[in-house]
Amino acid sequence: MFIQTESTPNPATLKFLPGQTVLDLGTADFPNADAAAKSPLARRIFATGGVTGVFFGADFVTVTKADGIEWDHVKPAILGAIMEHYQSGAATIEGETTGGGHKEHTGEDGDIVRQIKELLDTRVRPAVAQDGGDITFHGFDRGVVYLHMQGACAGCPSSTLTLKMGIENLLRHYIPEVLEVRPVAA
Repeated sequence: MFIQTESTPNPATLKFLPGQTVLDLGTADFPNADAAAKSPLARRIFATGGVTGVFFGADFVTVTKADGIEWDHVKPAILGAIMEHYQSGAATIEGETTGGGHKEHTGEDGDIVRQIKELLDTRVRPAVAQDGGDITFHGFDRGVVYLHMQGACAGCPSSTLTLKMGIENLLRHYIPEVLEVRPVAA
């Protein structure tokens, strides 16, 4: 098994491409070791030490390292953990998987929210996945769109620029009711 790695715009995050399907549907975010209880793969990666976050996409695993830790020290162990997992035949996530989607929205702005989600799914999320992350809809209130950033996007130095200059401009161009975009924590 050959696992490729790619850098991301976030220097604390590295994207691992195992050459196999990681998740059949959606994404999964593990912002800490406690959140990884249902994932044998995420547990193995956290067990290597120095890891502060794990994120799964369709064909990639994004790992965020702790401050003060060098990639040269943790990357070999992470590669080994991913390889061990795939050789074990264990599931990536045990039980039902429900994560990785947009939050439901109820209210009078249903048509606007549908348009926001469609633009996120067709224009934003594929581009962000290339960088090892994901952005999902969290809410819409009085012209403000709230988005949740995951994987390489969470804590990335360029995430504010991506939100304001990229996503906000895109949404405002197509949906006049959108005035601003703000990040939210899970």
